[in-house]
Amino acid sequence: MAITLDEIRSHFPALSRLHNGYPVAYFDGPGGTQTAREVVEAMSDYLINHNANTHWEYPTSTETDALLADARQTFADFFHCRADEVSFGNNMSTITFHLSRSLGRNFNPGDEIVVTELDHHANVDPWLEMAKDRGLTVRRVRLLTETGQLDWQDFEEKVNHKTKLVAIGAASNALGTVNDVQRAARLAHSVGALAYVDAVHYAPHHVIDVRELECDLLACSAYKFYGPHAGVLYGRHDLIESLPVPKLAPAPNQAPDRLETGTQNHEGIVGAAAAVKLLASFGEGVTRRERIVNAMTRLHADGVAHVRHLWEGLSAIDGVTIHGPGPDQPRTPTVSFTLGDVPSVELTRRLVSRGIFTSHGDFYAQTVIEKLGKADQGLLRVGCSCYTSGEEIDRLLEALAGDVG
Repeated sequence: MAITLDEIRSHFPALSRLHNGYPVAYFDGPGGTQTAREVVEAMSDYLINHNANTHWEYPTSTETDALLADARQTFADFFHCRADEVSFGNNMSTITFHLSRSLGRNFNPGDEIVVTELDHHANVDPWLEMAKDRGLTVRRVRLLTETGQLDWQDFEEKVNHKTKLVAIGAASNALGTVNDVQRAARLAHSVGALAYVDAVHYAPHHVIDVRELECDLLACSAYKFYGPHAGVLYGRHDLIESLPVPKLAPAPNQAPDRLETGTQNHEGIVGAAAAVKLLASFGEGVTRRERIVNAMTRLHADGVAHVRHLWEGLSAIDGVTIHGPGPDQPRTPTVSFTLGDVPSVELTRRLVSRGIFTSHGDFYAQTVIEKLGKADQGLLRVGCSCYTSGEEIDRLLEALAGDVG
């Protein structure tokens, strides 16, 4: 039997919050979702009952080892990969900086890296910094501002025999655009390059299957899908085994541990795994992978309905300009727009007075906002999550159409 929205919402204590007498409607999920009760309980249980460092022969240490191994397997089910292809870090940005340093040791002056104008800067700037250190050339794939999508002809022209890495976001955190990652990965592999995927904004809304995407590396952050502030990486096993990673000499040298510098955020890793288990509990199936796929497919269908609801409602409001692909295009349930010349920060403040929490500005996708000509005004971003209701969307639309706008 399909889980109801009320049942999903019951897992999130934050939804009981009131502001100015209004129940809070959280549309800030693209910047970080609310955390599920089960996640907090798992983290608390770890810290109270199992807290220790790893690989020592006493109970709390072996319990920690078991919990971390369970977390790797949980994310292996989430990514559809092997458990020894999952590693953890602070967040996607930190993971990418660390990996860029490792990968750069295999690159030479004159080699090229391809990034896109649509990406969050976490999947751009680490590669720019590495390129500067190693004497590489960085090529940027053009964003088509009228559609909010990448120019694939330009993409194909940018990838050549000098390309060593293609970095692409699976989905745009600013515009909601979903990219054809498999196509990008195949372009990269056609010239012997690697494909690195930022799935931070994609992971809360779509099924991840690294085998189907054909990527070499993929990173996301659990706080975007109801977990704590922890980052997770899929890395193809043979690639991670061969990378010249900077590490402490006594630290493990096998994949994936060799990527994890220092003592990890054990409670965060346990909490991240709890978030995936919660998502799996929303679905049906025999295996956890089947339940994850079922749950994410159903949540995606809800997201599609939310996008259409938002799109139609916003389009009917005078002065609203929506940016990004339309509701019939591949996208996430994240819609960004402007209202006349009202600064996005001011519009957010007005919505807050009605208990509606949204995010504003450039969302670290600075290039996107600049190309849209909205660097000074910024965009107002509305993101729907698994707990978003149609009634909350109606509240938002009514506020924008009324005295808030």
